[in-house]
This record gives sequence, C-alpha cells and structure tokens, in this order.
Amino acid sequence: MTNPVDIWRNAFRHPTTWDAVYEPLSVPDMFEASARRMFEAPLVDFYGRKYSYAECADGVNRVAAGLQALGIGRGDRVGLFLPNVPHYVAAYYGALKIGATVVNFSPLYSVDELADQVRDSGTRLLFTLSAKALLPTALAVVENTPIERLIIGSIAGALPFTKSILYRWFQKNQVSDRPEDPRLMAFSRLIDNDGHCTPASIDPVEDVALIQYTGGTTGIPKGAMLTHQSITANARQLVAIDPHKGEEDRVLGALPLFHIFANAVVLNRTVYAGGEIVMLPRFDAGQVLAAVERTGATMMPGVPTMYQALLDCPRMADADLSSLRSCISGGAPLAAELKAKFEAATGAIVSEGYGLTESGIASVNPTEGLNKTGTIGQPLPATCFTLVDRDDPTRPPAEGEPGEIVITGPQVMKGYWNRPEDAKTSFVGGALRTGDIGLIDADGYIRIVDRMKDMIAVGGFKVYPSQVEAVLYRHPDVREAIVIGIPDVYHGECPKAFVTLRNGTDVTGATLKQWLNPQLGKHERVAEVEVRESLPKTLVGKLSRKELVAEERAKAEAKVA
Repeated sequence: MTNPVDIWRNAFRHPTTWDAVYEPLSVPDMFEASARRMFEAPLVDFYGRKYSYAECADGVNRVAAGLQALGIGRGDRVGLFLPNVPHYVAAYYGALKIGATVVNFSPLYSVDELADQVRDSGTRLLFTLSAKALLPTALAVVENTPIERLIIGSIAGALPFTKSILYRWFQKNQVSDRPEDPRLMAFSRLIDNDGHCTPASIDPVEDVALIQYTGGTTGIPKGAMLTHQSITANARQLVAIDPHKGEEDRVLGALPLFHIFANAVVLNRTVYAGGEIVMLPRFDAGQVLAAVERTGATMMPGVPTMYQALLDCPRMADADLSSLRSCISGGAPLAAELKAKFEAATGAIVSEGYGLTESGIASVNPTEGLNKTGTIGQPLPATCFTLVDRDDPTRPPAEGEPGEIVITGPQVMKGYWNRPEDAKTSFVGGALRTGDIGLIDADGYIRIVDRMKDMIAVGGFKVYPSQVEAVLYRHPDVREAIVIGIPDVYHGECPKAFVTLRNGTDVTGATLKQWLNPQLGKHERVAEVEVRESLPKTLVGKLSRKELVAEERAKAEAKVA
C-alpha cells in the first residue's frame, strides 16, 4: 500500500494542506484576537440572552483581575465544576489569562470523585453554581480538601430578564442559604472590579493550559496535560478543515464543555473562528430542536446517542432544521443507518470524527467530498496516524493487518499530571498510543476496528465487539447495542449482546440471537442477546460497557461462591 503520508500530502480531502504548520499561540492571545476582531458580534446565546465578544472579554478581564486579587497566578490550578453556562467562558479564559491552569470537573461527579481529582490536581480555587445539584457537592469537597476558595455563581443572573424572574420564582433546586465562611465568594463579588489585571507571560508550547481527566474506564482517571499550543492548534486545525469558514457560524453547544470534545469543537474552535455558541446547560432533544429553529444554528457536534434521541423526539417531524450544514459525530462508532436517517431528516452532513482526551480532535471525515461511512476520515492537518504491532509497538503490523493507532500532532498532550511513568508508557517513538486498533485504506481514511481493552478472547481468537454491534444495528428493531465478553468455562470468554429496542417493537432476545449468529463467524457468535429498557451511558451520553462488564463479572463470581 502507498504510504499514508504520501496520500495525505497529495490527496488530502479537507480544504487545506495536510502538512500545515501552526506557530505557537497562547489561548489568551487567541481569545483576545477574536474579541478585537468581532467585538460587537455575539459569542454566546443563552436561552435568547446574547453576550457579545466585547461583553465576554470584559467578563474574562474581571475574572482575571478578581483571581489575581485572591493571590491566584501562574501555574495555580483553577477548577471548573460547571455546566454549560456563560460563567464557564469567563472563568475559563480569565484563569488562563493570568497563567493559571484550568481543571475541568464533570457536574455529575459525586463528592468522592470530585474530591479525588481536586486533591490529585492540587486545585486551589473552584467555580460552581448555587444550584442544589452542584453546591452541596462542592461544599462537601471544600470541607475535605485543601481548596482555598469556592466561587459561586447564579444561573438566574445569566438568563434573559423574563426567564430570570421565572427561574427565581419556580426553581425549586436552588440553594439560597449558605454558611458564613470566608472561603465562599459570590461570582458577582469576584468580578466586582475594573478588569485591570497583569496578563501572564506564557510559553504556549510548554505551559499547561488544561488538565483534562480521562474517563477512568480502566483504573484511576489520569489528568492529561494539554498545553496552550495543544488547544490553539486544535482550534486552528478545526477551522482550517471547515469548507464554510468565513460564512455564518453558529454552533449548537449541548455537548458538555467540561469534556474534551466540546472544549475543542464547541468552545475554542468557535472562538477562533469568531462564531457564536448557542449554549444549553444539558442535552434535551426538545430544547435542542427549539434552539436550532430559534437561532438558525449551522453546526451541531454530538455523540451518536444524541442524534438518535433527536430522531426519536416527537417534535422532530415538524422541526425546521434547514439551517444545519454539518454535524460532527464522535465519542463512539456512528452506525451507517443512523447517519443516513439523520442526514435524510435534516439535510445536514454528519461527519464521523475521532479524538481522545490526550489528543483533542485528531481526524474527521470531510464535510464536502469523500465522506466514508464507517471510517473516522482523514487526519487533521499536521497530524499523522501510524499503525504499530499490537503486541510490540516498536514495529509495524504485518502487511494488511490491523494495528494499534499511534498519533503525532501539535494537539497531542504533554503528558499525565503527576504520572511520568504512565506518560512514558503512553508514547512510543514520540507518538501517542491510543489503545485503538485500526486500518488505513488506500484513500488514507482510517477505520477503527476496536479498542484493545474491549477485545474478547474466544479460545485463542480475537473478537471485536464493534463488528458484532454493527451487524446488530442492521436489524430494524434494534435501537442501541453493546457487546461484551462474559466468562466461559470452555472458551475463557464468549460474547454477549445487550440491546434496546425501537418504540413499538417487541422482538425477543432469543429471536435476535437466532437472526444474528448465522451472520457471524463461529467464534463471534453470541451466547445471549439480552433486551433492556436502557443501556448505561457515560457522562457525555455515549454507550458504556464497563457497567455491564462489572455486572456480568459479579454474576459469575456469585455462581462460583
């Protein structure tokens, strides 16, 4: 096969050159350049209240000045325990402006999960909201960790006037009583200043802008260190591959900003492009459809379960989504049937992409041109995908065989926070090991076969769950599918499938198994298909295997006992 590098250099399908160069750029410089250029244009639309670039820049400066007054500065870790709200934008860019390092925390974390990552990162100051879903957890963490300050915002203050009144009147999950404690400060008090601060001198290539914790699917979550250059290069790469750059740019932001997918595609890419973020605190299919219609959103990044939920929403049939040009799908494999149905329903192009906490966004299918279903497209500019042997990453795989994907590019992390040994094993020859098994075809498109850790060993044969899931998705009654390995006395492991069904269907697991197994190799055939009302999902809404693996392991151990 032709060297993929030659293909990307000569037949790059994105509207730019593959071997582009991205000069060092700090996140504050990127933000301020866009704020100067766009000034009066809206950066955030929050339920109809628009915040211009100038207003957001003022908020950023006031946060920066407030943090400096509290003694926060270069290298200090500032945590964001926030949903998608305007406070996030000011806190994120404000902390980075003074050289602090942002640490993203999921608003769904328990007290123990949040406390563990606060301690691991050495977070000094934490931003949150006064909502009951967040503040009690944050207060408990303050009591049990070295956090020095908790900055508490109110979502009511960010809403349009009429909605703000209604929110205060009807919101039953709002925490109004807080103990007197010098460690607690209202967001409004933090930004009650003139916005004059001393910007930090930042080395974009070396200075860590963001500590982004991995999902923790195996072992303890690790903090990936993303430099300023990692973040700004990724933003520039994403804008470079957009065939509509320079046109109206309005991104539906329902993906959680605490996650690397939204941090890259919704937040930083849109800021660099000078676009607008239609911000929603969480994904709700009805709210998403209403927001697209109200604002004329042009792009909607999401995970496959979000697109399925929109198709299943009763309002979808009457929704006008004609403004949507493109949708980037990531986080999990995108079924061909789902892609085709969503494109037919909306007219938008759904492009499957790929990235990791450790790499930002690394590849995507072109929005225009050859959009290959079942692949993650071609790499972003300045990004190289290479295959290595699964058992010996120092050598390539056998010709034509899948291999572990390793990545180099300016968006790749610097390493893991406080875990130099883990960082060493995560790189080979300077390239990031992804743990994903893939192939690169003759057109330079990358196909993910499966995760190394998800492979099922059936009597010496390797079974890739995603391949079995792909067959299940062909059945008209199957809505979602997960395949895992379960203990088997004879083979060691055997596959088992879990599915949810489309509304109005009542097919049984036994019937699905009877339909499925003849289409699979002997070693791939499932022991059982279990029909469930719902399947476990991660914090960003993608299907999750680990809960089912733990459940089946517990069943097997109980039988032995």
